[in-house]
Amino acid sequence: MKVEILYQSTSAVAKVTLEKGETIQAESGSMSAMSPTLSMETDAEGGLIKSLSRSLLSGESFFLNTYAANEKGDFVFLAPPMPGDISVIEMKDQSLLVQSGSFMASSAGVEIETKWEGAKSFFAGEGLVMLDINGTGTLLLSSFGAIHKVALKIGETIVIDTGHLVAFNPDIQYHIKRVAGLKSTLFSGEGLVIELTGPGELFMQTRVQSSFFASLLLSTPDMLLKMINRS
Repeated sequence: MKVEILYQSTSAVAKVTLEKGETIQAESGSMSAMSPTLSMETDAEGGLIKSLSRSLLSGESFFLNTYAANEKGDFVFLAPPMPGDISVIEMKDQSLLVQSGSFMASSAGVEIETKWEGAKSFFAGEGLVMLDINGTGTLLLSSFGAIHKVALKIGETIVIDTGHLVAFNPDIQYHIKRVAGLKSTLFSGEGLVIELTGPGELFMQTRVQSSFFASLLLSTPDMLLKMINRS
């Protein structure tokens, strides 16, 4: 399998080229183009219960599409729903905790489970359940904006806005807290943050969907008034 990321940073699309017999599973709706000899099947990956938990709790698709190469060189173009970047991670018998909405695709050998993160995730406002992705194979993660990788040393700590966190190594110690006092939490626009302590690797995104949509809503009345005035 060969993965090439085109137009990286803000408008990324992944071109996945497969050997004959190879497969890749991807979020429904992510395929933008594919070779005519490529086969596609849509399934509730992992069975009904796992698919329901993945869809209802983590916000991922109930169905996953599996693409299989019938000829050497069969390809598929995969694109995330939001403008942003794609990161390719080669998993080697390891695990990664991934925020809901960031999983894009994976090769055979990579399993996707939902993981209860308790009140920490609930109060973060980023979803009750994260995806526990583990195994050996190729993993594709998408982000809103660019992806920034951080490698934490032993005892090194970083504080990240919960909406900016994409994924992290489960060995990293973490906890949710207010960015400052109650006043700052309510009115600063920052809210809650997550404090992570190494060692381990994490991935963060440079933009947050909630802030983007909020700015669109705020600008809508002004845009409507301009359109009315022009007419």
